[in-house]
Order: sequence, then C-alpha cells, then structure tokens
Amino acid sequence: MATDRIEVDGARVDSRPKSYWMLNKPRGVVTTTSDEKGRRTVYDFLNPDQRWLAPVGRLDKASEGLLLFTNDSEWAAQLLAPESHVEKTYHVQVGIIADRTLVDALVNGVGVDGGEELRAKNARILRGGQKNTWLEIILDEGKNRQIRRMLLALNAEVLRLLRIGIGPLVLGTLGKGKVRQLTAEEKAALDACLMSRRSRVARD
Repeated sequence: MATDRIEVDGARVDSRPKSYWMLNKPRGVVTTTSDEKGRRTVYDFLNPDQRWLAPVGRLDKASEGLLLFTNDSEWAAQLLAPESHVEKTYHVQVGIIADRTLVDALVNGVGVDGGEELRAKNARILRGGQKNTWLEIILDEGKNRQIRRMLLALNAEVLRLLRIGIGPLVLGTLGKGKVRQLTAEEKAALDACLMSRRSRVARD
C-alpha cells in the first residue's frame, strides 16, 4: 500500500504527536505569536520546543486565566465551533454592588452596541464587598468580548476577568504564567463533552 512521505531538503519530516497543554495566562499578555508594540505574548511562557503549539481561541489582553494550546487543529476547531456549545466559566469582578436584577439581565439578554442582544448561559453572585462584586458567568457561545460588552451595557465596570473552566476542565491551582500538559483523563473528559454536545445537536 502506498503512503505519503514529506521531505525537506531530502530529509524526512515526521508528523508530531498530538499534544494538549494549558496556560494560566497573566493579565496584560496578548494572545499572539509576536507583538509589534513589544508587549509580552503567551508564547513568552512556553518552552522553545512548544512554539509549534497554537492557542485554542484567545483571551484579550486585560483578561486572564485558562488558555489551551494544541497542535491538533481539528480538535481545536470542534472545541471552538459555536454549535458545540462547550461551556466556558468565568469569574468576574465588577466595580459595583451587583444584585439579582443584574444577574437576571445577563441570562435574559442584554442589548449591546450595534443592536445585538447577548446573553449568558448562567450567572450568579459569588461574593460582594463594599464597592465591588465577584460574579460567576458561564457562556456556551462566546462572542468577541461578550462579557465586557454585556456588563458595559449594564453600567458595570469590569475590574478583573478570569476564565477558570472550559467544559469539565478547570484551571485549579496552576500558577500564574505556568503551563502544564493535560492529563489523559482531562483530555478524555473534554472529548466526552464534545461528543455529548454533538449528539445533542444531531438529535435537535
């Protein structure tokens, strides 16, 4: 049986095994390979032999927390596909005393700039202080800067925004700026989540 072989300058290039990693992205770091403004990028936290990995989605410069990396582009596309509805969990500190009205608005839908209406899958108050509140917000179809745009429309300034979970995967105790490989169990749990979501979409 014939097989394809890739060579560069006569040397065989072997395909790399599929690899899956997580980073606890610090605030102020951009999700790109390089930055024309000289800002730190997520690749500053990877080892040189990990530079061939690609981020799964992104977190904006001011956001922090769980960011996945892989060389499995098909798997990444499935995880990011809107129809997969993989839940992403965020902890968000806002500069107001939040109440049930704000939480309900996040779930019921918020009109934002351009006339678009955005909503969270779920939201709840985690804890409050004298001047601010920590919220937990779950999205299952993330759009560009969705949480920030919803809270801006509700006159709630975002002080911190951390992604702490993707599907069954949690950030846990991974230190800021640290990376580690997903365990076999974590990868299997994410795969099971994707399969369950695809099955549900097919039934619908």
